[in-house]
Amino acid sequence: MQPTEPPPAPLAAPSLRPVFVMLFALTTAFALSQAYRTVATLMAAPLQADFHLSAQALGLFAGAFHFAFGAMQLFMGIGIDLHGIRRTVLTAFPIAIAGSALSALATSYGALVLGQVLIGIGCAPAFLVCTVFIARHLPSHRFAAISGLTLSLGGIGMLLTGTPLAWLIEATSWRMGFWVLGAAGALAWGLIYALVHEPPPPAALAQTRLAQPKETLRQAIGKFGALFLLPHTLGIVLLAAVGYASFISLRGLWLGPLLIERHGFSLVQSGNVALVMSLASLISPPLFGRFDPGPAHRRRWIVGFTLLLASLFTVFALAHDTRIDVLAPMAIGLLSGYMVLQYADVRSAYPAAITGRAMAVFTMAMFLGVALMQWLTGIVASMASAHGMEPFTAVMASIAALLVAGALAFTVLPGPPPLEKP
Repeated sequence: MQPTEPPPAPLAAPSLRPVFVMLFALTTAFALSQAYRTVATLMAAPLQADFHLSAQALGLFAGAFHFAFGAMQLFMGIGIDLHGIRRTVLTAFPIAIAGSALSALATSYGALVLGQVLIGIGCAPAFLVCTVFIARHLPSHRFAAISGLTLSLGGIGMLLTGTPLAWLIEATSWRMGFWVLGAAGALAWGLIYALVHEPPPPAALAQTRLAQPKETLRQAIGKFGALFLLPHTLGIVLLAAVGYASFISLRGLWLGPLLIERHGFSLVQSGNVALVMSLASLISPPLFGRFDPGPAHRRRWIVGFTLLLASLFTVFALAHDTRIDVLAPMAIGLLSGYMVLQYADVRSAYPAAITGRAMAVFTMAMFLGVALMQWLTGIVASMASAHGMEPFTAVMASIAALLVAGALAFTVLPGPPPLEKP
């Protein structure tokens, strides 16, 4: 009697480890973009001394990165759709490295702003490729949680522009800060080149793509335009333009000058506060992603947390107390993670076929909002100073008002229709 053969072992589920390794490599570029977008808060004082900048000029310098970053989201989304994640980020990111070198060598305000524009263009796909990669290659029910984790890992870049950057600037100069960030950017590019090879789509999806004619650039732009014809897009875009912008305008531009001018902090002391605020913002997104209430209640949560954020900025505007001015940024950093719920909201608000483009429009609104808020608050600060007002009171109050306006628009404008997909 021959021994019976053991039953065949069940097929193992494909490992997600290579996917997470690739996501980590992509996140290094996102971390560098987070560092670049927050350098202004600690470079503000030395730049004002070297180039004799007004508050309005400083706001334009900080906003130039975000104008370029936001304006390029549409084209980066098209690039990802037509040419893939790897080719898009590897082509764009060297522009950021070149912009960092130009900024380090700048001898005029115009060259400094141009360097920021180049950095913004080069960093434009950095977070978009992460969100599209997560949407394409990881389980849909874990989108909010993994996006939150990615935001936290990318936020490590903001740690670099806290105490470490403050120490480097005091020990050398602001120019060395740009050289160091450029070198780190080159390392991130090399890591992506070595590790990121986008997994092939499932067989059924691959056959569908082969059966369809290749999309032209004009058709791709037309499909982006169609998103703005959907009634629920406007509310999403208006809230997106103020939420993240409020956090970055404080952390990336006004926190350092406020602590230095209002309370006499040194650059390193201001960097310490910025560092703790950044640490709080790293903890927050995974927590909000983990406790995502789902589509039934998510939008109410988003509105509530936006109004709570506005109240914190109101306290910041009215109280001129050292303890509040140190603790309020930490509370704002901790609360900022609720914005990960907006990514999940956008993902559930559009059909799967246009998720990538919807994410690109959302990201474009978010970073153009940062640019507009930094530029606008620079004007507000200059006008307040001209009328004998304390500029930081006016800046924080204007940010609070914009947050309330964004929450109102998100509430009263049409919401998304129910979709079959979760």
